[in-house]
Amino acid sequence: MAKDLVLGDIIRLEEGEKIPADARLIEVISLETHESALTGESTSVAKEISEIKGKKSIAEQSNMVFSGTVITRGRGKAIVIRTGMRTEIGRIAEMMQSEEKEQTPLQLTLAKLGKLLGIAVIIVCIIVFLTGLLRGNNAVEMFKSAIALAVAAIPEGLPAVVTITLALGVTRLVRKNALIRKLHSVETLGCTNVICTDKTGTLTKDEMTVKEIFVNNKLIKVTGQGYSTEGLFLDSKPGDYELLLRISSLCNNASISNEKILGDPTETALLVCASKASLSREELEQEFPRIHEIPFDSERKMMTTIHQNKNKEIAFVKGGPKQVIDNCSFYYENGKIIKLTKSKKDEFLEKNREMASKALRVLAMAFRELPEKVKYSSETLEKNLVFVGLTGMIDPPRAEIKDAIKLCRKAGIRVIMLTGDQRTTAKAIGIQIGLINKDEKIITGMDITEFSDTEFDNIVKDVNIFARISPKDKIRIVDSLKKYGNVVAMTGDGVNDAPALKKADIGIAMGITGTDVSKEASDIILTDDNFASIVNAIKEGRGIYDNIKKFVEYLLSSNLGEILVIFVAMLIGMPLPLIAIHILWINLATDGLPALALSVDPAEPGIMERKPRKKDSKIFSKNVVLRMMAVGIIMCVGTLALFKLYDPVNNLVYAQTMAFSTIMMFQMFNVLNCRSEKNSLFKIGIFSNKYLIGAIVISILLQVIVIYTPLAIFFKTVPLSLVDWIYIILMSSTVLIFGETIKLIRNKINKPIED
Repeated sequence: MAKDLVLGDIIRLEEGEKIPADARLIEVISLETHESALTGESTSVAKEISEIKGKKSIAEQSNMVFSGTVITRGRGKAIVIRTGMRTEIGRIAEMMQSEEKEQTPLQLTLAKLGKLLGIAVIIVCIIVFLTGLLRGNNAVEMFKSAIALAVAAIPEGLPAVVTITLALGVTRLVRKNALIRKLHSVETLGCTNVICTDKTGTLTKDEMTVKEIFVNNKLIKVTGQGYSTEGLFLDSKPGDYELLLRISSLCNNASISNEKILGDPTETALLVCASKASLSREELEQEFPRIHEIPFDSERKMMTTIHQNKNKEIAFVKGGPKQVIDNCSFYYENGKIIKLTKSKKDEFLEKNREMASKALRVLAMAFRELPEKVKYSSETLEKNLVFVGLTGMIDPPRAEIKDAIKLCRKAGIRVIMLTGDQRTTAKAIGIQIGLINKDEKIITGMDITEFSDTEFDNIVKDVNIFARISPKDKIRIVDSLKKYGNVVAMTGDGVNDAPALKKADIGIAMGITGTDVSKEASDIILTDDNFASIVNAIKEGRGIYDNIKKFVEYLLSSNLGEILVIFVAMLIGMPLPLIAIHILWINLATDGLPALALSVDPAEPGIMERKPRKKDSKIFSKNVVLRMMAVGIIMCVGTLALFKLYDPVNNLVYAQTMAFSTIMMFQMFNVLNCRSEKNSLFKIGIFSNKYLIGAIVISILLQVIVIYTPLAIFFKTVPLSLVDWIYIILMSSTVLIFGETIKLIRNKINKPIED
């Protein structure tokens, strides 16, 4: 067992097993491991026992096997050199434990807002209390008035509404394939301006796909995506490629059973390609039953299978292009076997280089009819071969990625690819998805070690692809980006991504291909592993933050109106227009539902065409603050005017009921005003948010209940006449008229809105 291993132990490695410790190979027989969870590289890695000199990245340490990775082919033995937390996967776990999460922009903003409100309330309450004492009022009564003012000033429903809004946002995001693990990360999405994304399984499908074949002296494009067997061979006929696909299908140990893929991704891609030509390996094996196999070897870089065909035996070979071509004496073209000359060999090798420059993984196919009683060994079978052709495959980009990256650019969001793959592979994928152009620089992990912190910070500003990088490199990149005030989202699926997921402002793990470690370190999990879902989540996050701004503006401007009503009344010597129970009722009952309904307001048009807000930006612009103050003043003047009109000296309860209902109706019109900072209510649609209309109706009904039912005794209210309500509606609608007028004037002069 892994827990019993110590340094110096010899472990036996078999196909399908998970490696229990970091170990140095001492015996290798066709050994390959899948290390994508640790390195991010999509293909299996062939292992060898030769000495490697110089400092190498994990992906380049071919004489090592690492804890947590899986053996996909072959067998071997290795000596344990690191266990537990000293392994590569253990170091990653240690880096995760050392990272602490920072507060989100919303948490910081609301914390500042809370402090500001608290200080302002204390100052206002002290002023009111002292003013009353100087006027000769009773100290106890003035203390009660100051407390009532404090109640009016604090938006009691704000924390609840913020939490419910984020929870509702989580529900909507789940429907868009984004599972939120940490509630406040929803709004952080809205100010994300950099996405650092892994390549394998995130930008690509993590499915090797044959895209080109070179056969009969022609290059044939192969259509189709991933492991789907639907695809075409363009500008060709079956006779061009049938022999090549027969070899790639028979010299193969992968399998497709009931649409389930089993085996090495490279061999699976070859099987799928053959299936596109309606070549079934089961049917081929009936015609060419396998009688022997020489497995792939990292030194030979070839695999050979021997098949019986009628009275003959035939060897099918696949492997590295240079190794196969060097062992060929002939080539096959248009049904003929032709002597292979040096110029023709160079031509085939040049075609291999051309395909490899497109980041294709190239394999060569060959065959040989065997003489009788031949010895089954690589030395005798893999000589004098007949070269048939080349296959080029790649882990293809997701179909929707190109559009998603375009939308990110439109929204002012920078996308950076962080991958463990080779520079050429990363560059080819980057060009295909529109992330970079062919002239842009790509930095590798080895390059990063050469730069000082200052040099690296300057490089990170411009480079959009980093290849062959380690977990430490990813953290360094995130750190550098955050130095410049960027809000960084990091996507990933492997164990190697986990520390950076935790370090980033928002970590996004893949739900299907993601490891448990990466999911545990993340804030958000994509249930469909689709990069495009990140863009949808960012749009939702922006909308949620806008809605939070809307209801915070609504609550604060409404509460400001309540404060001014009491404050001004006290200063000019009027009786209290509102008593404590009125204020509590307004804040907890009639304020809460409309504020909550604002949280599901539809996103405004063009929300993804504006730049992300800055992390340290204030929740309100100067324009919004001025508008809130103007709204508060209008509410104060209107409420006190009706309060005064109804003679509070002789009819205090009646006048207080009028003030109570007027301030409530002011807030119902104000909530309509807060639906958009720029657009008119009539443009966005009065009834476009049916929940808000319902909330307003319910709030008015609740107000009617406390006035016209026995509850009036507790609330100290009296019934109002129809004429009274007409006065109330006419007066309270002025706040909406004011808001619409300001928007009209601003849009006429095209004055920009501050974010």
